[in-house]
Amino acid sequence: MNKKLKLWDATMLVMGSMIGSGIFIVSSDMMRNLGSGYWLITVWVITGIMTVAAAISYGELSSMFPKAGGQYTYITEIFGKMTGFLYGWGLFTVIQTGTIAAVAMAFGKFTAYLIPALNDSAPLFQSGGFKITWIQILAIAVILLLTYINTKGLKNGKILQDIFTSSKVLALLGIIVFGFILVKNSQWAGNMSFNWNAFQNFGTEVGTSLVSTEWKAIGSITLLGGIAAAMVGSVFSSVAWENVTFMSGEIENPKKNVVKSMVLGTTIVMVLYMLVNFVYLHALDRDGIAFAESNRPAVSASEVIFGNIGTIIMAILVMISTFGCINGLVLAGSRVFQTMAKDGLFFKSAVENNAHNVPEKSLWMQGIWACVLALSGQYGDLLDMISFVIVLFYMITVFGVIYLRIKKPDLERPYKTWLYPVTPIIYLLIGTAFCGLLIWFKPQYTWPGFILILLGLPVYWFINRNKSRR
Repeated sequence: MNKKLKLWDATMLVMGSMIGSGIFIVSSDMMRNLGSGYWLITVWVITGIMTVAAAISYGELSSMFPKAGGQYTYITEIFGKMTGFLYGWGLFTVIQTGTIAAVAMAFGKFTAYLIPALNDSAPLFQSGGFKITWIQILAIAVILLLTYINTKGLKNGKILQDIFTSSKVLALLGIIVFGFILVKNSQWAGNMSFNWNAFQNFGTEVGTSLVSTEWKAIGSITLLGGIAAAMVGSVFSSVAWENVTFMSGEIENPKKNVVKSMVLGTTIVMVLYMLVNFVYLHALDRDGIAFAESNRPAVSASEVIFGNIGTIIMAILVMISTFGCINGLVLAGSRVFQTMAKDGLFFKSAVENNAHNVPEKSLWMQGIWACVLALSGQYGDLLDMISFVIVLFYMITVFGVIYLRIKKPDLERPYKTWLYPVTPIIYLLIGTAFCGLLIWFKPQYTWPGFILILLGLPVYWFINRNKSRR
C-alpha cells in the first residue's frame, strides 16, 4: 500500500474533521441553557478534557491495530463482529453521513448570507411540510463535488484538506487576536458577573428569529439538565477527530503517527475553541450570544470586531471551514465501509479500489446517502441524536482499552495510554454522566439514536443468515 499521509497531513485531517460549523453556532444554544459566562466556559473545559482523554486512550488501540477501519476495527477486534457491525451501521446511516449532510447544509446557509437570493427564492418543490430549497441543492452539489474529487486519488483529498484546514486555523487565530485588540466595549465583566449562578431563557419566536424573554434562575437539578443540553452542542463541535483512525492503512508509520496526530490535533482545536468563546464573551453581552441573529454568534461577534464587513468575513470563513470539514469526513468515512465490505458486512462492491487506488464505490454510496439525508431536511433532528450515539461508541471503545489490559495483558502495545487507568476512567465518568443526564432530561435526543442502532441487528442477522447456509 502506498503510504501517502505524513504526520502533518494526519494532524490536518484530525483538525479539519473537527472544525466544521459547530464552533460558529452552538454557543448561542449553550448560553440559552446556562445563562452565565462561567458555565459556558466550564462546559467547553469539560468537553475539552473529555475529547483529549478519549484521543489519548484511542492512541493505545491505534498502535495495536494500525490498519484501515480505525474505530470499527478496534471494536470488532475487542468485542466481536456484531458490535463492530452495529458501529459501522450507525456510522453509515447517521454518524458519518448525517454529519456530512449537516455540515453541507451549514455551508449552504452561510453561502445564502452572501447571496441572499438563495434564501429568498421560493422552494423548488413543496408538498406539505416537505420542501426542497436551493440551499439543499447547493449542499448536495458540494457533497457530490467533494466525493468526485476524492475518487480521483488520495493526493487530491489530502491537498484540499491541508489547504482548507490551514486557512481556517489561521482565520480563527485572526478572529481571536483581533477580537481582543479591536473590541472597544468589553462585555466580559458583565458576562462573568453572574458567577456560578445559572439561568435559562429560551426566548420566543418572532417571525424566523428568536427574541429574548426573561432570564430565569435555575437550581441544581435543572442546571444538570442545562449542562447536558449545552454539551450536545460542544460535543457535536468536538467529534470526528477519530476519522484519522479510519485512514490508518494510508498513514506513514501508523503505530506512532496516528496517536500523535490525535493528541496534537484535539488539543490545538480545543484550545482554539476556548479562545473563540472568550472572544464571544468579550465582544457580546449575554443576550447578544444567546439570541444572535439566526443562531450565529460568530457573525454577531465579527460585526462588533470588524464592523459591517465582519459579517462577510465570517460567512466566508465558515464556508471555508465547512468545505474543508466535509472533505475530511468524505475522505475518511469511505475507508470504514470498504473495511466492513472486506469483512463481508457491507455491499461487496465497496471492496475494490479504482485505478487511482481509492475506494470509489464506497465513496459514492456514502455520498449518495448523505445527499438523501440533506434532501430529507431531517439532518437537524439527526444531529440532536448524533452526539449521544457518538459518545456511546466512544465509551465502548475507551472501555476496550481497559478490557484488553485485563484480558490480554501480554499483547504488544507500542504506545501505552498516558496516566492509565486515570485517563480512560475520566472519559468514562464524564461520558456516563452526559448520556445519563440526556436520557433523564432530553429523552428525545437519545431514544431515536438507540432505535436506529438496534435496527442494525436484523440487518446483521440477515447478512449472516446467508453465510451460515453456504
